Amino acid sequence: MNTQTDMTPVQDSYDVIIIGAGLAGLSLARQLLLEKDLSILHLDREESLPIGRQKVGESNVQVAGHYFAKVLDMEDHLFHQQVMKYNLRFMWKAAGRSGENFEDFSHSYIRKFSNIACYQLDRNKFEGELIRRNRTAERYTLLEGVQVTDTEVGDEGGHRIVFQRGGETHETSAGWLVDTSGRNRWLATNLGTKQESEIRHSSSFFWTEGLVNIEKLTDVGRHGIRKRPERRHLGHLPFWLATNHFMGEGFWFWVIPLHSRTSFGLVYDNRFVDAREVSTKERLLQWLFERFPLFERELAHREIIDFQVLRNYAHQCEHTIDARHWAMSGFAGRFTDPLYSPGGDMIAIHNTLITDAILTDEQRALKAKLPGYERMMKAVYTSFVPSFHLSYNALGEQESFSMKYIWELSVYFGFFVFPFLNDMFTNRLFLAAYMRRFATLGALNRDLHVFLSRFYEWRRDHESAAAEPCFFEFTSVEPLRRAESTFYEVDVDVDGAIDVLDRQLNNLEELARYLVAHMCARVAGDPGLVTSRNHVESIDLEQLEFNAEELAARWNALPVSGEAYAWQLDPHALAKISQNGVSP
Repeated sequence: MNTQTDMTPVQDSYDVIIIGAGLAGLSLARQLLLEKDLSILHLDREESLPIGRQKVGESNVQVAGHYFAKVLDMEDHLFHQQVMKYNLRFMWKAAGRSGENFEDFSHSYIRKFSNIACYQLDRNKFEGELIRRNRTAERYTLLEGVQVTDTEVGDEGGHRIVFQRGGETHETSAGWLVDTSGRNRWLATNLGTKQESEIRHSSSFFWTEGLVNIEKLTDVGRHGIRKRPERRHLGHLPFWLATNHFMGEGFWFWVIPLHSRTSFGLVYDNRFVDAREVSTKERLLQWLFERFPLFERELAHREIIDFQVLRNYAHQCEHTIDARHWAMSGFAGRFTDPLYSPGGDMIAIHNTLITDAILTDEQRALKAKLPGYERMMKAVYTSFVPSFHLSYNALGEQESFSMKYIWELSVYFGFFVFPFLNDMFTNRLFLAAYMRRFATLGALNRDLHVFLSRFYEWRRDHESAAAEPCFFEFTSVEPLRRAESTFYEVDVDVDGAIDVLDRQLNNLEELARYLVAHMCARVAGDPGLVTSRNHVESIDLEQLEFNAEELAARWNALPVSGEAYAWQLDPHALAKISQNGVSP
């Protein structure tokens, strides 16, 4: 057992020095310690860890869920001490309803629990347990209350670190230096590698004590809640277990349960929400109650804990891992946006690549693999940018957003979750094949997000919003179920993994064609276009452009034919989100 105290001496050198003991740094330390008996010096500026102030970033999805539970071997803690998550669920106020009651909202969701368990993390509690377990390793030292005053990044290791602690100055060296200092971005600042992001989003958030059960935000009594007719679609599992999103054009408001608190937060594109309107807890609550009145019955009388604001939080970085034996993970490197909870995924993937790099003894082998690792790290970031930069407006309407999410989730399941489950991102043969295939999605992904954004604008300007609540299950669109099925493709070899990717590429191409066909049919007012072979085959996925007049001219020029297109999916699945909100 490690008996580390404030008097623990600082050694002359360590295998690894990690700066910043938040989620990314503590996870990396545990992953390294599980893999090899390394000497690790972990430095943090906070006087005491975990910090007393509540930490944001509680929701995680499948890659992070698998990483924290299985890779870091924290599954027992997660099940006993954290909240198991019931997917991501999305809600819009029906135009014909007041929004004062839970039943006034349309829902898009996945009804079944994910086969890969995900969690709502009380970050303070989880990081405290990581600290406790890390400190049981004899060669791990965590020092709090540290101010790093000088560094010298060496070639192939030999990094020199000077820091102050408790009025004393210490100097040491490390074979590897990893920055996980969060938004301080210590290493990127010193190396001059920080870059701006296209994403300009901000957030205001807070917590309350105890559980806020959104199902009970209603005038309906206890018996009515238990037997509400919406359960025919939604089922009986507790909705409050989900990361619940209340949606609008260019923004969303989260509700996340923790064991003893409930987390609330607004995330918004700066083009759609004036930051001044949500800059204080009083202004945020006023803004919230005007748009989602159901929250007033609960939050108007609760004590608001620890209101915080983050402005323009997204950022890029030129370089995040280097053969000179330094790396960055978490917020210290790159971050996009909390929609879909990708922060934990980026930590999981980056830490796994960094761990493999640190464990690579031969410098020649390290130099051979790191270019691929850097491309992978950058690809994780850039793949999310179109979603957050180009089509955030589509959050404002159920049909547009549901198509957006089905596309993104299908990509995520096949191209992120499946390879991570099989430890493929550190396999150079797989990674080379993966990046070639992933790159083919780049232009299509970007163009499809622009198309979805324009479709949303057309729908907003030409059609009235649904008058009554509508309930839509994402997996009613078959390609998403096919993508989810890759969770069960486990322990495959490289050739088998590449075969899975190729099948998923075909799956995604059909999905993209279907989404475009559906949007075109909606603009034309002709549902038959979705199944018309002439129309579907006329769609060029390499030349996507949304222009209602030009699309109409193209449809009119097509030869009349009654021949149906041979979809490998139900072409009427999206028709279930009907214009007037009447559920099938």
